[in-house]
Amino acid sequence: MSYIWKSNKSSEQNRSLRYSYDYPSYDYPSYDGPGHAVRRNDDLTLLPARLVIGVALVCIMVVCGLGNMLFSVALLRSKHLRNITNIFIANLAISDLLVAVVCCPFQFEYYVVRQLAWTHGPRLCASINYLRAVSLYVSTNVLLAIAVDRYLVVVHPLKPRVMRPTAYIMVAVVWAVSIFIAIPAAYYARETSVPREGTSKTGEERKFCMQIFPAEDELFYKSYFLFVLAVEFLGPVTTMTLCYACIAKELWFKTVPGHETEQTRQRIRARRRTVLVLVGILVSYILCWAPYYGYAIVRDFFPTVLIRQRHSINVFYIVECIAMSNSVINTIFIVTFKNNTNEVLKTMFTSCVLCEITMERPKEVVESKSFAFTEH
Repeated sequence: MSYIWKSNKSSEQNRSLRYSYDYPSYDYPSYDGPGHAVRRNDDLTLLPARLVIGVALVCIMVVCGLGNMLFSVALLRSKHLRNITNIFIANLAISDLLVAVVCCPFQFEYYVVRQLAWTHGPRLCASINYLRAVSLYVSTNVLLAIAVDRYLVVVHPLKPRVMRPTAYIMVAVVWAVSIFIAIPAAYYARETSVPREGTSKTGEERKFCMQIFPAEDELFYKSYFLFVLAVEFLGPVTTMTLCYACIAKELWFKTVPGHETEQTRQRIRARRRTVLVLVGILVSYILCWAPYYGYAIVRDFFPTVLIRQRHSINVFYIVECIAMSNSVINTIFIVTFKNNTNEVLKTMFTSCVLCEITMERPKEVVESKSFAFTEH
């Protein structure tokens, strides 16, 4: 699942034209481009990397799948959780849940089970690439919307805040923008067959799921990558950082005029807890995705810096795992700390247990009454 430039140039020139955005372009370090073979002995050299990425995918499927599903159920069951911030966070949970349930099983099969061999056809290849890109952009835009909403509530409390109809419109815009920006991820996705060396069968090939940009689209790819970097990472991160800096100044370093009542103190403490959770989500987002974008910049614009050897592919797999772990961190923050969601889940669990006890109790009561009647 990667970008590889198709070119009729020499193998050495092909190496310098490899580009990737969503997945490693160096799926095999010994693959020298179209018309060249993949060496079979590289299956063992990449085994540790595949194990690491397999563990990361399993964690995403378990933690994100279960955690975001529980959060969604809690949001549906509890009316007091349905505030503006949680409307945005619910969409963050939905985007992560889609990746955990739909994308990760295919990625696990592709990277770990079948050892980088795609067997599901070009349409599903394009769909998985597209859905993963949409999820990333939705997460980024939702975090930006939350930061702006918190900024308006805390720093400008007298101005009209975001109401539910406006929030729903913002959510629709977030998904529409993300769906539009991710279109190239689907359009350039290809199921590509590559011959393998050292096999007993003549003409044996391995199919990869890749995003392939033709060499004549080099300018478009670079422009597209810089656009995504600016609109979906640098711009949102800068805006969110400024918003939370202003919020922190307002909540921690500004004295409330007049007499501070207990109700005011409780409201400030609640807002501080919410902001701390959101800042934690922002920091984890930056720490997880900054190495990914940094690696992509070096690889795509300064390809000679990365000598094409086995250590470079291992570095990318590490960067990829760090980026994917952001979904797990978001889920832990949301379910564990955000707006007493864990208390709601405990209440739901307790209610289910009590319901089962209540259903069994009539039988016990009947038996006890029957026994008492017999005794008399």
